[in-house]
Parts: sequence; structure tokens; C-alpha cells
Amino acid sequence: MGQIFAAGRWPYPSAASWLDVSQSRISTLEADSSALTLNQLLTLFGAYELQLHVLDKGSSAPTPAASAPEW
Repeated sequence: MGQIFAAGRWPYPSAASWLDVSQSRISTLEADSSALTLNQLLTLFGAYELQLHVLDKGSSAPTPAASAPEW
């Protein structure tokens, strides 16, 4: 969780606003993310433009596809 905030472009007040929690709660979640709800996690992923990849248990990670050129 701390890595998400460290890589983010927005300050704690913005993240706190998106999650509808206090800034001190953001600090707590950064240190121990076990109380983070799935909804809060998905909200953060959307705000920080991150992707969540889900795989079947025991499957190997997919190999990254060659990125298509942007036109």
C-alpha cells in the first residue's frame, strides 16, 4: 500500500477524499493495509490509473504482450 502512495501523483488529502476517510486513516492504511476494503482498493487503483490482474491459483503469470504503437 505504501508503494501505491509513494508512486502516486496526488497527495494524501486527495486519496483520503476518494476513499472518504481521514488523512490519518490513510497513514494507518499505508503502514498496515489489512483493513483496506476491496471497494477502497479498487477506488485507489482507478485514481492512480493502476491495473489489477487476477489469475487462477497455481497458474503462472502471463507474459507481457508487445505493446502496440500509439498513433
